[in-house]
Amino acid sequence: MKVNTAAFVMSNSEVSKCPNEPLPEYAFIGRSNVGKSSLINMLTNSKNLAKTSSRPGKTQLINHFKINSNWFLVDLPGYGYAKVSKKTKSVFQKFITEYFEKRQQLVSAFVLIDIRHEAQKIDLEFMEYLGETGIPFAIIFTKADKVGKTKIHQLVADYQKQLLSGVWEEMPPYFVTSSEDKTGRDEVLAYIDEINQDIFKNPLPI
Repeated sequence: MKVNTAAFVMSNSEVSKCPNEPLPEYAFIGRSNVGKSSLINMLTNSKNLAKTSSRPGKTQLINHFKINSNWFLVDLPGYGYAKVSKKTKSVFQKFITEYFEKRQQLVSAFVLIDIRHEAQKIDLEFMEYLGETGIPFAIIFTKADKVGKTKIHQLVADYQKQLLSGVWEEMPPYFVTSSEDKTGRDEVLAYIDEINQDIFKNPLPI
């Protein structure tokens, strides 16, 4: 997929106020400081479409970006600073829970993981939540440039081992990326494009 246009549309904290268009949405979410804004800018070939900051948790709203006028990239707040609620199995703000459970246009989530770190409880609980809620998702390992190329395979294998030791029977789709050298850009966009082609044949019933 070639990204021809990428435009900011709106920010809000109410699902009912999200764009009322029958276009597929792909939600990007992860712990604070995982490199989400840099990844979004890399995918859209933009220097500042998504605001980057050295202060974790800067994104605190649902941000919609329209890509190529036919799909939305959704930038969601990081959940690293939120308390875990065993009652609701929610590890992020209430309006994010509502987005995942009520947003009909959402077709897939991307859970961002810093490749340098072993599996974190909060990430595993969040992916378990997505599985229980029936929301398709893929993992994006970020900051691959921070480790040697020979270590990438081992780090992914270690993460997969930790993931499969829990509730998962198989590894979800995953991508290894670097915002610095654009590693994984084509693969992520091709994945989105493949899903979009199926959806465009059978438009969302919104």
